[in-house]
Amino acid sequence: MNSRTGHFEPIAREGLVFVGVSAILALASWWSNYTWLSLVFLVITVAVSSFFRNPARQSPDDVTSVVSAADGVVMEIMDNAEGPVLGNAGLTRVSVFMSILNVHVNRWPFSGVIQKISHRPGKFLDARDPSSSILNENNSIVVNTDFGAIEIVQIAGQIARRIVWWVREGDPTIKGDRFGLIKFGSRVDIYMPKDFVICTSVGSKVKAGVSVIARLTSRGNQ
Repeated sequence: MNSRTGHFEPIAREGLVFVGVSAILALASWWSNYTWLSLVFLVITVAVSSFFRNPARQSPDDVTSVVSAADGVVMEIMDNAEGPVLGNAGLTRVSVFMSILNVHVNRWPFSGVIQKISHRPGKFLDARDPSSSILNENNSIVVNTDFGAIEIVQIAGQIARRIVWWVREGDPTIKGDRFGLIKFGSRVDIYMPKDFVICTSVGSKVKAGVSVIARLTSRGNQ
């Protein structure tokens, strides 16, 4: 599935500079007969390439389903949550933690139109710390859908120091399409109205754009 943002390359372009530098160092070390050092840089090249991998994926056709925005593990599900931008204590939050081994390209959980993008500076606490949702540097994207607004929050962690988004306010969102990434690990929170019933659990492994984490209730479909 190609991206409307144009970011469908097998390695996210933000990682190419890291891959290129380590590959050049590996080649230079080998050329200078520093075989052991060349192997070290070769391993780094492979590891960085893996981190920035950007695989093609197909999202489920079910228009009532919400898919994960990130690869990783569901670390928290909270009722009566308050979104950084939406507010509204009646929302449900699903938080996914991404380790350095996961794909870090983020994908839209649901189709709609971007209402607001809000980037806020902050701390770089461990993304598994519950307070990181509020205190850490983050980027919030509010998407208007036919069933209410959904807020997706990209949150930086201890290692992640750069949040990237490839979209603008007013852009359409297509479920499963790529919209950004977080460099070197952290978490993504999704805030949903009560019309969505959660169908995942804490500890579940999920894939961005593929794993269904919630569905509309019958009331939401009316």
